[in-house]
Amino acid sequence: MSAVLTGGCNCGAVRFEISEPLAEARYCHCRRCQRRSGSAASATATLRPGSCRIVSGADQLVRWNPGGGVRDKVFCGTCGSALFIQWPGEDDVLGVRLGSFDSDPGVRPSYRQFVAYAAAWEAIPDDGLPRYDERAQDRNPLRPWT
Repeated sequence: MSAVLTGGCNCGAVRFEISEPLAEARYCHCRRCQRRSGSAASATATLRPGSCRIVSGADQLVRWNPGGGVRDKVFCGTCGSALFIQWPGEDDVLGVRLGSFDSDPGVRPSYRQFVAYAAAWEAIPDDGLPRYDERAQDRNPLRPWT
């Protein structure tokens, strides 16, 4: 990766930069992601630790832990844009929603997880990606480089 990736929320209050290549990306079809995103699935990229810097709007970020989930969902408190995944109580960003990048993030989702909960109203495309009924157990989705 030769350039820093940039992105932000819909209203522009939150801006971020990512200084290293993204590790991987995935689609999640769980009910939480459906409700959080208002769509059939969410697309998220995994980051290398310490590679994300909040450039502006850190005071606008709101964290929500859905209970039973091990990660906080982080969004803009002004416009509601879903942005990040973080461990509770930690500042390091683990994942970024692909829709929040300003340009092509250079990574494509490589698998689909929680397909057992896929929305009945939208068929999962026949895109050849591996599908997992639950969480993808054969990989560490938060630290795939380890």
